[in-house]
This record gives sequence, C-alpha cells and structure tokens, in this order.
Amino acid sequence: MADAPDPTTTFLELLTANERRLALYVHGLVPRDAEAEDILQQTKMIMWKHFGDFQIGTNFIAWARKIAFHQILTHRRQQKRAHLQLGDEALEALGNAVSVLADESSPRHEALRSCLAKLPVEHRQLITLRYYDDLEIDQIADRVKRTEAAIYRALSRVRVTLMDCVQKQMEAMS
Repeated sequence: MADAPDPTTTFLELLTANERRLALYVHGLVPRDAEAEDILQQTKMIMWKHFGDFQIGTNFIAWARKIAFHQILTHRRQQKRAHLQLGDEALEALGNAVSVLADESSPRHEALRSCLAKLPVEHRQLITLRYYDDLEIDQIADRVKRTEAAIYRALSRVRVTLMDCVQKQMEAMS
C-alpha cells in the first residue's frame, strides 16, 4: 500500500485547486467578510473531518459548496437575525447562481484582471480596499491619509479608467 496516495496531500491539492471558487461562493452568499471568513474556516474543518466520505474522482467543488451551504444555514440560524432577507430556498437558488458566476472565467473577467494589473500601485490599493476588503470610504480615507472627497474622486477616475481599459480589450478580442 506504499503506492496509495496520502489523504492529507490529496485533500490539500483539491482544496488548493478549488479554494478561490469556494471563497467566491461563500462571499457571494454572506455579505459580511468576517462572517464569510469564519464560515469558510468552519467549512474547511468539516471538509477535512469528512474527507474520508468524499469519493475521489467526483466533483470536489460541488461537495465543498454543499458543506459550505449547510454552514451558512447553520450560521444564519445561530444569528437569530437574518442578514439576508431570504428564505432557505431563495438562498439555495442564489447559491446556485453564485456558483455559476464563480466558475466562469469569462473574457471580460480576464480583461478586468489584466487592466487591474496595469493600474498604478496607489490605484490598485484603493480598489483593493474598497472592493476586496469592503471598506467604507471614510475607512479608506483614514487608512491612506486622504480626505473622503479625494477618495471618491480617485475611485471614480479609477473606475472610468478600468471601464475604458476593459472595453478596449473586449473590442480587440472581437
């Protein structure tokens, strides 16, 4: 049995290959980043605990999303205050839609990634703080030591720059 793959290695390889898609799924259904991260961690622990039940060769991300979905439902019940005003069926439908979007690597997404990479570091930082770290404008202003008005103007310019860049790349592809 020396040729049998190590389950830890197999799990880590599968998780690493699918971690971004799983994170996009959870963050798409849980509006608060800190809660989404807690749910992701809990999901990964449960996945590891039950990895022996997973059939190698089947759809790992579907299995992972199912576990994450149940963790989200559990979290919502424990909170006793719904962050999303959706029933469980609506949340499941939204989860399916988020899964499809998270799996897509569309030409538009690729163009956006390319355009983001071309931005100056300062502009990329503003985009990261606003859209990835989900900070409010006042929080960004405090962090980068600028006024809120300056942040609004800068983000507006960066969004226009990104939109133009993506549009040009999409036109170049067609």
